[in-house]
Amino acid sequence: MDINNFLLFAFASLMLNITPGNDMLYVASRSTGQGVRAGLVSALGISAGCLLHITAAVVGLSAIIAKSAIAFDVIKWLGAAYLLYLGIKSLLKKRSSPFHLPGRMDRLSYSKIFGQGALTNMLNPKVALFFLAFLPQFVVLKELHPQMQILFLGIWFNFSGLIVNMLVAILFARMGNWLSKSPAFLKWQEKITGLVLVALGIKVALSTRK
Repeated sequence: MDINNFLLFAFASLMLNITPGNDMLYVASRSTGQGVRAGLVSALGISAGCLLHITAAVVGLSAIIAKSAIAFDVIKWLGAAYLLYLGIKSLLKKRSSPFHLPGRMDRLSYSKIFGQGALTNMLNPKVALFFLAFLPQFVVLKELHPQMQILFLGIWFNFSGLIVNMLVAILFARMGNWLSKSPAFLKWQEKITGLVLVALGIKVALSTRK
């Protein structure tokens, strides 16, 4: 993978990871209700749960590559269409506030918080579907060991998400109530992410015509 392709992946991963979703909401809720340590532990749990999706992507996509490069190209096209759909959906979606934190959450041990964080990610089928759509767009079949490329990309995406969620834990532990109620908080972030997803879909469409 050349450096430009990796930088594009790293930027896209960052934008996607800072998009408010179930994982970030869980971290923010735990951090606001039980302190920064609980938020950090929940972020670690989510990262651990994400390893399941990475493993599934490596095994599944590697099997497709071994069977047929054409089949893998079909997967890329379907993935590109899915990313375009998500991008357009993000651009059209109206959001007044990114978070609706629960008023009160029961205090749990750190081990239970870690486990809940892992399950929050592992049992989310949208994460698995997104991995299968997103990672193939950056795999270069003509290079050696495409399965190692998938593994590397998945680990980097997970690492990026872990850093983002840890920062969320710290921020919400200090000023969670203000952040959750501020209409200006991440006001344009979802729109930017939508543009990134649409651009990725267009990039795939154009690159296959060469």
